[in-house]
Amino acid sequence: MTQAFTAQAHLPDDHQQATLIGRIWQPGVGPVLVKIQADGIYDLTTVAPTSSQLQELDNPAAAVSRDGLPRLTSLDALLANANAATRDTSKPWLLAPIDLQAVKASGVTFVASMLERVIEEQARGDAAKAESVRAAITAVIGDNLASVVPGSDAAAKLKEVLLAQGVWSQYLEVGIGPDAEIFTKAQPLSSVGLGDEVGIHPKSVWNNPEPEIVLAINSRGSVVGATLGNDVNLRDFEGRSALLLGKAKDNNASCAVGPFIRLFDANFSIDDVRRAELTMRVDGTEGFTLQGSSSMSMISRDPLELVQHAIGPNHQYPDGLVLFLGTMFAPTQDRFGPGQGFTHQVADVVTIATPKLGALVNQVNFTDKVAPWTFGLTALIKNLAKRQLI
Repeated sequence: MTQAFTAQAHLPDDHQQATLIGRIWQPGVGPVLVKIQADGIYDLTTVAPTSSQLQELDNPAAAVSRDGLPRLTSLDALLANANAATRDTSKPWLLAPIDLQAVKASGVTFVASMLERVIEEQARGDAAKAESVRAAITAVIGDNLASVVPGSDAAAKLKEVLLAQGVWSQYLEVGIGPDAEIFTKAQPLSSVGLGDEVGIHPKSVWNNPEPEIVLAINSRGSVVGATLGNDVNLRDFEGRSALLLGKAKDNNASCAVGPFIRLFDANFSIDDVRRAELTMRVDGTEGFTLQGSSSMSMISRDPLELVQHAIGPNHQYPDGLVLFLGTMFAPTQDRFGPGQGFTHQVADVVTIATPKLGALVNQVNFTDKVAPWTFGLTALIKNLAKRQLI
């Protein structure tokens, strides 16, 4: 990945009005929570030592707006060191903007992705069979799903029809049934950030990126901000069996989050999330380009409804959580031959963007070749204790 990382390319279009927080690795110190502004990167340690603790404050956006925060480096210098391939480890670089939060994801929240999950299941994870299965499934289901409200009486009646036709699926169950799919995407501290490599399993031959908006949620279930995420997915693994979902989703560097969390304030709210239009681009070294988009207005369950499925009386997260909201983007464009569909290749560059949240860019590699995850909870606790922050 040779491209430059710049404020113009990676910050929100209205970044002068945005309250942005992130995490950097400061050599000789460790992970530091920071505020991102055009005029510099500011240390938030006196406000909160971790991203998860910042989410617990009554008004995080107001808390980080105080004057007198120490300036650590320039924005240009930080972004110039974002590219993992050329990174100078003697200088600060960006991390994923989350730390102790649980990393959860909601699946099959868009009709397009719902159909693709059914196709994966019917094709048994074989990309070569997907096109014929796609035609057969679409012929039966057609546009029946587009107007169905999940959990409604109409959804229950459609289920009866599809059962009778023999095309009911576990993915349709969570797509239009009363219970949303909520799964664990990654472990706390394992997510990668802007400029880092993302990983695909070397045994996978059918996989894809999933561009998503990610909500930052505190332990009380209140949404305090949003960011971008890439829910890297192994379609062949999950297609062989739903019991392989964990292996299809949670691998080394398979979860990218960033570049920053935009906190909710007077200029940004959940309504901006509801209106967001995500774009995604994959650039391969052989000249292949894949482009797509995902409109949050097409989501089948409101983002706040998904939050209620993830956290509440039946499931608590004392350190808060982040929640991937799902994607309507399921790439089917043939890459190597007719009917073979899309799959990643090593060195693909993936760009996920939306005007209010900026752009998240990562390069693809195999999970056993990317940088191993070594800084976990024990390391963080020791680091914070050494810095007398706990």
